[in-house]
Amino acid sequence: MYRYVARRIAYAVVVVWAAFTISFALLYALPSDPVSLMLLGPASGDAASAADSEQRAALEARYGLDQPVLVQYGQLLLNALRGDLGVSVQADRPVADLIAEALPETLKISALALVLAIVTGLLVAVVANLAQARWLRNVLFALPPLGSAFPTFWIGLMLLQVLSFRLGLFPAIGNEGPQSVVLPAITLAVPASATFAQVLARGLERTLREPFVDVVVVKGASRSRVHLGHGLRNAVVPALTLVGLSVGGLLAGSVVTETVFSRNGIGRLLQTAVNTQDIPVVQALVLVSAVVFALVNLAVDLITPVVDPRVRRAHA
Repeated sequence: MYRYVARRIAYAVVVVWAAFTISFALLYALPSDPVSLMLLGPASGDAASAADSEQRAALEARYGLDQPVLVQYGQLLLNALRGDLGVSVQADRPVADLIAEALPETLKISALALVLAIVTGLLVAVVANLAQARWLRNVLFALPPLGSAFPTFWIGLMLLQVLSFRLGLFPAIGNEGPQSVVLPAITLAVPASATFAQVLARGLERTLREPFVDVVVVKGASRSRVHLGHGLRNAVVPALTLVGLSVGGLLAGSVVTETVFSRNGIGRLLQTAVNTQDIPVVQALVLVSAVVFALVNLAVDLITPVVDPRVRRAHA
């Protein structure tokens, strides 16, 4: 088990490093540069040569953009390891402060969306397998693929149209009050719960066909006990892995969701940073997202042997 844990930690470190490196390479592949955008604005790309050369040189030296690419990469990586996320080129503020302001709002909708996705997916999967009416089983098994087919922005717009504009139950935009979290969280939860329900429902269906289930039934176990006490425990392992992967989807989906609902969070901050090619902000956001993703998946990997004894025996 020590080797299993060590490998999982090593994988997590590699994932974070790879995300940081790839994002750095992609940012430097862009045709413009942050200094030109800062001096002249994104609409004046052709006039960049007219900027004062001394002012440009001073800004490049201030943010380390006058160094060779590999030197900039190494400096950013070392600073990140020390906890220094740099200074925003556009806002001229520490990146850590910008993230500290935006992160709580994104965590609110992401955490609620994850809870809604797990609860909804679990209910759909269990009821679909417990239902005795064939038509109800078919409907419930068809819901997850249908939920996965809708784009996130479309779900958000439909929720706004019905629950906000027509019924007036929830605010349409902004970050004010607990009610403002509900619609963005549901928007993020729908595709995540659909995928979770699909994997869990099919896994539970296969598990209930295993020979050990017949033995449990012969011993007199009730139908609900067979499904919840025996079938669900064996079917939950693939779905548990999917929960870890869903964290990345929720963080990525926050970019679209926060734009649709005009919320100030990590998604909006990332969108603005990419548009202005604010490299320190983008690098820091990618790093934070990668760390969260890696930690959640590491936790799932460590929980899996506890839930499934077969994994524990395989790595004993």
